[in-house]
Amino acid sequence: MRCVEAGETTRYQPDYTRLLFEEICTLIEENTREELRNELVAITEETEEWQATYNVETWEDFEQSLADGDLASSELRERRDVIGRWEEYQEDRRLIKHALALYSDVEAPREQMIDVADRDTN
Repeated sequence: MRCVEAGETTRYQPDYTRLLFEEICTLIEENTREELRNELVAITEETEEWQATYNVETWEDFEQSLADGDLASSELRERRDVIGRWEEYQEDRRLIKHALALYSDVEAPREQMIDVADRDTN
C-alpha cells in the first residue's frame, strides 16, 4: 500500500508494481524452472485446442462469437466459461514468462543466503 495525499485526507491505494513482483517471486519460490515450463506448455496446448475447436485466434475473437444468434443457452454458458479460463491463462502465461525471465536473478541471491546460513551453522 502507498499513501496518497488528497488535500487534507490521506488515502491508501495498492502498489500494483510491488504486487506484480511479489506474485512473480512467489512463482519462483514455489516452482522449479521445469514446473514453470511445463505449466506454460499446458496453457499453450489448451489455448491451441480452443483455437482449433472454435476456429478463432484470440479470446477476443472467441468473445465475438457470443453474439451469434444461433447458439443455445448451454453453448453460450460453455463459451463464457472458456473465455474466462482463456483470460486467466493469458494472465498466467504473462506471469510465468516474467518468472522464467527473472528466475536466475531471484534464485541466485537466495542460494547465496542459504550458503551463508549453512556456513554459519557449521
